[in-house]
Amino acid sequence: LNTLLHCGHAEDKLKPVLTVSQSWLSPGDSVTLNCSVKDPSAGWTFYWYKAVPKLAGNSYRNELLPGSSSGTEQDSYIVHGQTHTAGYKCRAGRGAPVNYTQYSKPKIVWFGDFHPASVKVSPDRAQHFSSESVSLSCEGNSTKWKVMRFTEAGHLSNCSEWGTMTGSTCNIHKPANKTVQAVFWCESGSGQFSNAVNISVQNKDIILVSPVRPVTEGDSVSLGCKLKRGRLDSKVFFYRNDKLIQNDTRGELNISAVSKSDEGFYKCQHSGKASPQSWMSVKVSRPEGSSLLLPLIFGLVCGILLIILLLLLCCYRKSKDLYFARTTNSQRTNQGSPPDQVVNQNETQPEVHSSHLHGETRLSESIKGPRNTENGADESSNVTYSLIRLNNIRKKGQHNEPEESSLYWNVKIRSAAGKSSPAVSDETIYSEVKLGTALG
Repeated sequence: LNTLLHCGHAEDKLKPVLTVSQSWLSPGDSVTLNCSVKDPSAGWTFYWYKAVPKLAGNSYRNELLPGSSSGTEQDSYIVHGQTHTAGYKCRAGRGAPVNYTQYSKPKIVWFGDFHPASVKVSPDRAQHFSSESVSLSCEGNSTKWKVMRFTEAGHLSNCSEWGTMTGSTCNIHKPANKTVQAVFWCESGSGQFSNAVNISVQNKDIILVSPVRPVTEGDSVSLGCKLKRGRLDSKVFFYRNDKLIQNDTRGELNISAVSKSDEGFYKCQHSGKASPQSWMSVKVSRPEGSSLLLPLIFGLVCGILLIILLLLLCCYRKSKDLYFARTTNSQRTNQGSPPDQVVNQNETQPEVHSSHLHGETRLSESIKGPRNTENGADESSNVTYSLIRLNNIRKKGQHNEPEESSLYWNVKIRSAAGKSSPAVSDETIYSEVKLGTALG
């Protein structure tokens, strides 16, 4: 293992211990990593790594897990949604500059559903006699493999220590008068892990014949009892979790449609001799195409949300256009209404006349009359009276005939008391607006 050494520091000699909340995962499961240091004093920062296999020996390349580059104050780390078998390590550090401990031993967490590679056992069963030839073969998208073993005693080793590796196949050496119980798997140079198999090589006269891989729910399965020498000539007893479930001379336990309740430890017994027990795992069957169900639901939800968003946008634009149309119509109505409103300006200003000529159109406007304060009376001319009538205005060279398309306003300004202002009583303002044929 790679170790960052800082001479003179006790941290260099410390090797943390990594533990995992569970070693076998199902789809959707999470696993919690815990890193413990013998020296429990405060100030430790913990670093978490993924152990990527190397082909040489039992070594692993250490890759920092997300969010672990600066370390964590907590001595635990949760891996969410693991989708394949993976190995993990940890180490701790403290001080400035940081003094690190050694890396922990790797811990493998097995994912029991999908694997980019697989290991196959021959003969295809969980228990074997020590006198048999047993081989493990690696299959997957790699040309270079190694077979790893993790024993009950916690020893991690590769095929070169207890077998012979030929290509992608490891042939286990026959142990002399020794029982081996271990987990085996394949690792590639690109960092792939295969599924794991729990097999044992027994130095006994009787073994249980059971599947080495998990059995799919609903499938049929057969378990048997096998003698090292001789034949089964009497009753065979089968046990699940130490409870007798069958007692006859058939020598086989047949389950037509296995269910989750059939999962457990099995063993057989014949003539007073019992086999070691092996765990039979049952995995829940998945309906065909179920792996596409989640993306399909996600796509449908996104499509519905998009349609709702487009409808809301369309309604908003229609509402905005309707409001704009109403505003425009209101403005046009205000502009087209008769100018019978009084426009107030500074009361001290005199009466203003303005004339605009547009071709034959003559427009005269009276804004406001002056305030008369000669006799101390504050006679306001804020109130105006407008008289609208059609007049005949004769121009030179024209007959004295009224133009049906002209509208004349006669506006007389009077005081609020109803009396004509002396200054403006005789003033009459005419406003001519040519309307063309609109009024004709």
